[in-house]
Amino acid sequence: SLRGSWRLRSGNGSVSLRAEVPGCVHTALLRRGLIQDPYYRFNDVMYRWISLDNWTYSRTFKTPFDVRKWQKVNLVFEGVDTVAQILLNNVTLGRTDNMFNRYSFDITSVIQEVNFVEVRFLSAVSYAAEQSRCHKAHSIPPACPPPVQKGECHVNFIRKEQCSFSWDWGPSFPTQGIWKDVRIEAYNLYHLIYFSLTPFFEKSAQQWHLEVESVFDIVSSKPVAGLVTVIIPKLQTQQTFSVKLQPGEGSIVLLVNINKSSEVEAWWPNGHGKQTGYNMTTTFVMEAGYQIEKFSKVYFRTVELVQEPIPGSPGLSFYFRINGRPIFIKGSNWIPADSFQDRVTYDTLRLLLKSAADANMNALRVWGGGVYEQDEFYDICDEIGIMIWQDFMFACALYPTDQNYLESVRAEVSHQVRRLKSHPSIILWSGNNENEAAIATNWFSIPPADIGIYVQDYITLYVKNIREIVLSEDRSRPFVASSPTNGLESVKEGWLSQNPYDTHYGDTHFYDYNNDCWNWTMYPKTRFASEYGFQSWPSFSTIEKVTSPEDWSYTSNFSLHRQHHEGGNFQMLEEVGHHFKLPQSPDPVKKFKDMIYLTQVMQAQCIKTETEFYRFSQSEIIKGEGHTMGALYWQLNDIWQAPSWASLEYGGKWKLLHYFAQNFFAPLLPVAYEDKGMLHIYGISDLHVDHKLTLRVVVHAWSSLEPVCTLAKEGVTVKAQSAVPVYNESISDLLERCRNCTRKSCVVTFCLVGEEGLQSPTNHHFLSSLKDAVGLEKTHLSASVSKQDDIYIFVLQTTAIAPFVSLDVGNIKGRFSDNGFLMTEEKKMVVFYPWEPTSVEELESSLILTSLLDVV
Repeated sequence: SLRGSWRLRSGNGSVSLRAEVPGCVHTALLRRGLIQDPYYRFNDVMYRWISLDNWTYSRTFKTPFDVRKWQKVNLVFEGVDTVAQILLNNVTLGRTDNMFNRYSFDITSVIQEVNFVEVRFLSAVSYAAEQSRCHKAHSIPPACPPPVQKGECHVNFIRKEQCSFSWDWGPSFPTQGIWKDVRIEAYNLYHLIYFSLTPFFEKSAQQWHLEVESVFDIVSSKPVAGLVTVIIPKLQTQQTFSVKLQPGEGSIVLLVNINKSSEVEAWWPNGHGKQTGYNMTTTFVMEAGYQIEKFSKVYFRTVELVQEPIPGSPGLSFYFRINGRPIFIKGSNWIPADSFQDRVTYDTLRLLLKSAADANMNALRVWGGGVYEQDEFYDICDEIGIMIWQDFMFACALYPTDQNYLESVRAEVSHQVRRLKSHPSIILWSGNNENEAAIATNWFSIPPADIGIYVQDYITLYVKNIREIVLSEDRSRPFVASSPTNGLESVKEGWLSQNPYDTHYGDTHFYDYNNDCWNWTMYPKTRFASEYGFQSWPSFSTIEKVTSPEDWSYTSNFSLHRQHHEGGNFQMLEEVGHHFKLPQSPDPVKKFKDMIYLTQVMQAQCIKTETEFYRFSQSEIIKGEGHTMGALYWQLNDIWQAPSWASLEYGGKWKLLHYFAQNFFAPLLPVAYEDKGMLHIYGISDLHVDHKLTLRVVVHAWSSLEPVCTLAKEGVTVKAQSAVPVYNESISDLLERCRNCTRKSCVVTFCLVGEEGLQSPTNHHFLSSLKDAVGLEKTHLSASVSKQDDIYIFVLQTTAIAPFVSLDVGNIKGRFSDNGFLMTEEKKMVVFYPWEPTSVEELESSLILTSLLDVV
């Protein structure tokens, strides 16, 4: 391995320092104290010079083996970011221009006992601009991001993380560096490059098969013969194959039949079963004696994307069947966890993905403007049951299709599919993010006469190239060309449908910041919601790390600078203003903290309303729409400390939205909505069996902790994996039944309770805006903290009903069992799960308790 310490120097040699590989220029400068935290205040703009320079990485190394004894020696880069010339002992080995590709250079004739390797980078920004200038055929929009993003131009001309030139939630840090492993490998005869496992279930024989594919480089001048043995001890499966490998690069595919008398446990998504995997050993023994032993984990699961007619509705369904069972997809969208990939450690990934699973998610969409994630990301998803909708890295733009570009993309796609296809967590390949919609709804104002050429480019790139490769490399999972798409209908219309947002087909993306988000009728009753969301600000403790006191107001230069979505800060105020009184405190810092809290409450309540709407629409068709089978909100995580759509802040802290997600994605949940003066409650279940339950409906007056009236409806049947109406009553009857209640003075809460401790979260329905609520009093909230084993118990007490109670322990890393809740009882117990050692004293002194009436 050539990991570790390298030299790094700037273009003119004025800056020279030690740098770690894997790594990038920014983190190297930061480690040496030559720059401040790039995320601090306005540094994203201050440090533009770094990415405009051309940097060179170099090092010397001794060859740890006798070069003459090996037929072939390669220098292999798992990832180069992005445009570079690679030299060994002053001989140019080749060039790189694709961050997502693996590069292997034959250095057999160049390597010596002591070697000098150099990677000369070219600024990604100037390269992209040059590529755009050279593209004479027709313009490829968009040229630049909107000014509010403070980004760089022509990112669609470079195969690099698209959001590294800025996005509407992230900064512009076009990095340079060796971002993945780099090593020397030497071999005789044969070498294994890729190894993958694909399970298939044969229905007629009721038997599992395993396709084992190995891609080799054969350096012998004549064929190499030998034996391959596959052993899966737990499944009493052992098979030996005799194989013959021809000179050159070639692959062999072996079909292993799993022993029929063994009970194969399938891999299930989170909440639907276990993530059973089996240890497997594959041994290659070739004629020249030396053997390769490969240890892997193999998982068995099937996936189908079902698109078929629905009775009583035009269009087609769009849902996933895993192991033959339809699964409602619950989750979010994943963006890169940092602008500097070398800072994304296994622990970072584990924390974020575990937080997704802890919020009852079973899926994430790896969005097409970031990176194909590292191996560990998919390993963790396999392990905890998070399904992955995997985009290819193209987003919100049109792209060139000249020969060089297509060749680079083809290499990228085949490398990534080979690298990732063994993961059971990946359930779908998707060609791009929003590019079908960009052409169909003409985002870039292309004159109608010219649109044909862009349609042609689109089909060339996503259908004739990416799709072709995916189909030849991986027959085990579905492919869609874009998201949103109309699925088979888009295919029928020549891969570009007239309206990719059609609710009768495929998936939709939906955003609306103008209307009242509590009004469920504004949301599309779609087959599958793959993107939707609202912004909020991250906690004060998160912002504090990258600001100075003059930044602590909603209208400061910092607050404007950090908001990369046009009008975003104002849109949040508007959305908050629909239902809450805006903060008026004369103390600017208090006002800022109140504003942060309200944006988080608003975001949580908005996405709760929208997600519950998608969940209760799963079993019904109304006016031809419905059968919604997926809800992936935008977005899970943050790339830096800024206002965004995320539910997890940079660093992993849960926003109120993430606590709400834990409830609105719960496996059993009652959901209420109003329609024409009627209150409807649905029982939603992801459980695999029907349950007889009791629905408890409790009405509270805002002014009292004693319920005004309660109703228990027994013998409510909630069917397995469906959403069924369990209760309805006109609001006027409800108010009459519960004496002295008006819409403004009362609130409804409800939950489902069953046998053996089966219980849903308690849900709420507001009968009016909280700014109009009558009888709410400022409460006295207090908490006592105690330790129990590895967790901390917070016992909260209130003197009055408290809406949106938030517990915040500042920078202490961890999460609560519940947060942002409506407190309708005098006492409530909340558990704190620490992610690092802490103490009762620390927690007590850091705790800030806020509820709606603390906002002044």
